Amino acid sequence: MAMAVGSSCRATVGSLPVAQVVSVRASSPRSTVSLSSAFVGLHLQGVACRSSVVSPVTRRSVVVRAAAAPTKKPDQADKRARQNEKRRVYHKAKKSEVSTRMKKVFVALDGLKKKTDATEEDFKPIEKLIGEAFKIIDKAAKVGSLHRNKAGHQKSRLSRAKRTMMIQLGLYTPSAPSSEPTAA
Repeated sequence: MAMAVGSSCRATVGSLPVAQVVSVRASSPRSTVSLSSAFVGLHLQGVACRSSVVSPVTRRSVVVRAAAAPTKKPDQADKRARQNEKRRVYHKAKKSEVSTRMKKVFVALDGLKKKTDATEEDFKPIEKLIGEAFKIIDKAAKVGSLHRNKAGHQKSRLSRAKRTMMIQLGLYTPSAPSSEPTAA
């Protein structure tokens, strides 16, 4: 039978890894306890302890209190931050590419404005630049880097700038919208 040794005996027996009580004599106020160690094989006799100190081992019931579960795991917030940063960099690159392509078109149109004898052949490289810009704008809107309305606004700006330049150089004459409705 396993017995627990009280505080007055712990100093003597505390260095033993596992102790088993072999015999207990409770005839006098100071009982003699024989202990043997299961691991070391030592046999101690004559260790004096009070009989009231030696008591049977009782196990306490352990009450586990469940704390309120957190709504998010702590590492989820870090993961969200990493994902948001990755998306921010990706979208910023797309937006930057759109603005760069638009700027190239506007710079080319400004260079063409300084020419007084511009022809329609001079607009071929600009049309190519506008086509590339449209492609980049449409891709940015498709993946969500740009709102579709903003993409439409930017495409309209490019087309309007080209049309305005062609009108100023006399290469394009807008047709007046007819005020008469067409008969069906």
